[in-house]
Amino acid sequence: MFGTRILLLIPHPDDEVVGCAAAVGRAHALGARVFCVYLTDGVPDRETLWPWQRARRPVRVERRFAEARSVRKALGMEALAVHQIPTRTLRLHMAETHALIAEALDRSGADMLWTPAYEGGHQDHDVTNFLASRFAPQVPVWEFAEYNFAGQRVRSQEFTSLRGGERHLALSDIERHRKRQLLAAYRSEKANLRHVGTGHEAFRPLPDYDYGGPPH
Repeated sequence: MFGTRILLLIPHPDDEVVGCAAAVGRAHALGARVFCVYLTDGVPDRETLWPWQRARRPVRVERRFAEARSVRKALGMEALAVHQIPTRTLRLHMAETHALIAEALDRSGADMLWTPAYEGGHQDHDVTNFLASRFAPQVPVWEFAEYNFAGQRVRSQEFTSLRGGERHLALSDIERHRKRQLLAAYRSEKANLRHVGTGHEAFRPLPDYDYGGPPH
């Protein structure tokens, strides 16, 4: 799962911490470079916000990316692109996002692609997973678990089912403390990140999904 040049796909600023903060640290320890692409700005479209929230949308976006820059610096990642589209709209921008990822792969010379799992936790995560699968013929793709509600319970860093090749990284006390600090850096998402565990992270080679059906 650890290449020498890894490209990480981030649907929303904070997914890099939720799913793979410790893994990024371990990749660096092995001498890898980690590049990233932000696929949305992490804030809903203006028209889907409450009327009294709409005028401050640009402020919310700037705050989210200020937090992302702080986290990126702490993780030692190199940003290649920021796709300025609202969260929950990635499915409407698939062709241009595919081109963005292709360009990032070319620029980075990545020999490994990391993506959130196809698990039904958020539509943008699932779309990202589908887009990553389009590059599987040219570069190894690994997915990491974030969160889902399979079996009618909240699961954090746990796949909905076993497909083979799973790698579970048990975090050390230092890694757990560091992950909690990085989650706290996303102050704007504090309420949404309460359920995120810090005990382990889960990766596996991208399965051959049927994207025409639900994840679970």
